[in-house]
Formats: sequence, C-alpha cells, structure tokens
Amino acid sequence: MAGLSPQITNLIIILGVMQVAKKVPFDDPNVLNACRALYVLSNVLILGIYLYIKSAIDKKKDMTTLKYVEPAPMGSSEEGKLVTTTIHAYDAGQLKNLMRAQLMGVGMMAVMHLYFKYTNPLLIQSIIPLKGALEQNLTKIHLFGQPAAGDLKRPFKQPAGLMAGLQGGPAQSDKKAVEAAERAGRGGAKEE
Repeated sequence: MAGLSPQITNLIIILGVMQVAKKVPFDDPNVLNACRALYVLSNVLILGIYLYIKSAIDKKKDMTTLKYVEPAPMGSSEEGKLVTTTIHAYDAGQLKNLMRAQLMGVGMMAVMHLYFKYTNPLLIQSIIPLKGALEQNLTKIHLFGQPAAGDLKRPFKQPAGLMAGLQGGPAQSDKKAVEAAERAGRGGAKEE
C-alpha cells in the first residue's frame, strides 16, 4: 500500500474492518471489553506519540523565522493574512490542532458508543486514528527523523480531502506572495 494515498488506504481498511466487525460477537461482554481496551490502547499510543513530538519540538526550540500568507476564509473578499512566526511556534500550533482533533474524535466516539450504543466503530476507530497519527508531517519530522524538505517543508500543505475546497487553498510561503502581503500591510504582529 506504499503507493496509495492515505484516503484510499483508509477506505480499504474501513471496508475490511467492517466485514470483520460483522463477525465479532459484541453481545459477549468479554469481547466488548476487549474492543474497548483496544480503543483505549490506541488513544493512549496516539497521546504518547504526540507527547513525544511535543518534547522533541521543545527540545529543538527552532527559532528560525517562518513567514507565509494564510489564505482568506472561503467566501471572504479580503486578501490572505501575512503570518510571521517561528518554526517552534508553528510546530507547537500544528500539534495543538492535532491533539484537539483527536479529543474531538474521542468525544464523538464516546457519544456514539455510550449514548447510542454503537459498537462497530470501536474497531475502526482503534486503527484509523493511529494510522493517521503516524502519517502526520510532524510525526515524520520529529519521530521518524525525516528532513523538513519537499512535502514536509513548512508551512505544511493541507491534505486533499472532501472539505479542502472550502478552506481557501494552501498557505503561500513563496517570496513573491510574502513580499506582496508585506507591501499591502496585511498581517502585522509576530506570533511568539
């Protein structure tokens, strides 16, 4: 699956796990508790990965200045905003967004499982978020030690997905876009 996009591999995994989930006897309390334990273990592993990345970001404390033009919100007539930050602050912000997204997923799963009594998503949500955490750009840089070049160059390109068209496009970090935003006076305060 090395050549397939993450969305395609997620779809393959979901379809496969859905077929397996049909055969799992969730009526048995031992099986249900094992699935719950697998889900909790998966989220503990994700938290461990993110905490390790946080310690790596804080240890490096890369204060290299990063300038980019943040795209304007979809439907807005205003221009993109110039953002001047450091690589340390950018990575910390990206990690905070990843942690928030993971907590939202746990919250939604808690409602689906505890309130609506759905059990099949426990299996799927034990695999897909962990796979996603291992595919994140920050994980590739800080956990696997890949250089921050090419697709891993900051600011990170947003992955193409269903909602990508609504987000106003990727952040621009090329010199021409940054200088145009500086001349136009869009932006201002440096993030610390």
